Amino acid sequence: MRFYEYRHVVSFQETNLVGNVYFTNHLAWQGRCRELFLHDHAPDVIAELSRGLALATVNCSCEYFAELTAFDEIVVRMRLAELVQNRMRLAFEYWRGEELVARGEQQIACMKREGKNLAPTPVPQSLRTALAAYAE
Repeated sequence: MRFYEYRHVVSFQETNLVGNVYFTNHLAWQGRCRELFLHDHAPDVIAELSRGLALATVNCSCEYFAELTAFDEIVVRMRLAELVQNRMRLAFEYWRGEELVARGEQQIACMKREGKNLAPTPVPQSLRTALAAYAE
């Protein structure tokens, strides 16, 4: 199975008073991974965001298996779990070396802004093509 990978070094800023990574940072890393994927593989979609396209996260989750601390080096791996009509489900794995430390998921709906409203719109073809290389 092929994954898109984002490498990250944990900073003190991402830890809490106890010294471990605050749980919401895993979700932020999912977002960063997704954004870098667009930058690397579907930059035209980024341009479409300024012309009314919206990638609305409708659901996200993370399951934690081990604590992370400052200066841990992790790899966030992303793959396409499902693509149906205007929705995609992305799966994420967080690795510290050979150790799986967390697993997460996002469901994203492609929408088009029409005035003050959002209407479903198909996933752009360039994004479909880029994600296909990272499908289960």
